[in-house]
Amino acid sequence: MDLQLFSEFGTLEAVLTHRPGHEIERLTPYNTSKLLFEDVPYLEVMQQEHDEFTQLIRTSTGAQVLRLHELLMEVLVDPVIRKRVFSAVFNPSGLTLRVNEILERFSTSEATTMLIAGIKVKELKKKFTCPELDKLNDYEYIIPPSPNLYFMRDPAAVVQTGVINSNMKYSGRQHESDVLRLIFENHPLFKNSYVRVFPPKNHSDTLPKIEGGDVIVLSKKALAIGCSERTEEQAVEAVAREVLKEGDVERIYRVDLPTKRNFMHLDTVFTIIDENLVVTYPDAMDAILQTCVYRKDNTTEDGEVRLHIECINESILSVLKHEIPHLEVIQTGAGNPDYSLREQWYDGANVFAISPRRVISYNRNKFTNRALRHAGVEVLEINSSELSRGLGGPRCMTMPLKRKLF
Repeated sequence: MDLQLFSEFGTLEAVLTHRPGHEIERLTPYNTSKLLFEDVPYLEVMQQEHDEFTQLIRTSTGAQVLRLHELLMEVLVDPVIRKRVFSAVFNPSGLTLRVNEILERFSTSEATTMLIAGIKVKELKKKFTCPELDKLNDYEYIIPPSPNLYFMRDPAAVVQTGVINSNMKYSGRQHESDVLRLIFENHPLFKNSYVRVFPPKNHSDTLPKIEGGDVIVLSKKALAIGCSERTEEQAVEAVAREVLKEGDVERIYRVDLPTKRNFMHLDTVFTIIDENLVVTYPDAMDAILQTCVYRKDNTTEDGEVRLHIECINESILSVLKHEIPHLEVIQTGAGNPDYSLREQWYDGANVFAISPRRVISYNRNKFTNRALRHAGVEVLEINSSELSRGLGGPRCMTMPLKRKLF
């Protein structure tokens, strides 16, 4: 499967998702802030809502819905890879030398769940004991849980020329990106077509931060990247140099955003659902009126791309309207400030396009959905009482791998 995307709205053919699991039950009222949640979800209902979501994708598009747990298990069945992965994650607890003995006691399925849901000292002691474990607190995590992993957009992003592997802002989430990279580099579906856009090949130890929710494929020739609470300007430049090096991409738009949690990624305030139709949260779009456009200036003898950077005192919407004269803009909450503010909290702009002008949206964002339908968009709604507690919408929960060109 070629890991390349040329739009955010071409008819979906393959998508990667993660069904929430035991990692969600690691959340308590005392650790939600540390684990970047606002609340403690009810897992069983959350899973029902997620199952409804993925089934809707299948029935409405016929797309292949891949599940992260299954792909990861198919990678970890290789004992060499399994040992390498767990040697790394056990290293901080001093258990690396015991990795073979520990893994002998776990099936591949159990090891996969452990990598996602984490494991505490007392849980590991049920299957394995050693002097190193006795020195640790029973309630200490040897592998921390990854409850945010159902937001598949964040750990990586597939763009026109390959894959951006995220360097997450919060160290507790970097494990998610490592898991995705492990799959892309080793799974038979991807390893022969995997091209790494970021990190660049000759990168330093101090990588700038970038997360997949800030990356939006505007067209075959244009890419937008949010400079946000989670993504740094240096990362945008690094990606621009790689993407512009070869292929058809002509310009990268850096979209500056207010550094606020409810604007954490570009796709929380801006999505594109057709060649000439976008959905936005107006307060964020109007807050910073600057857009920088990166183009290829020339290439040095050693193959490095020099960038021509033009910063314009206009919002991304104004810039796009120059290029798309008949661009339509739908505002969350149908433009009503109160409704827009309320529905922004539940990611009204974060709809998931399954084909042009056909989207999946949370049912709770009724005013945004009404505005979409008024513009001729087919809106398929899903229940969202528990999925929305992590502050992410339908787009956040998906990583498209293949879309039809049209």
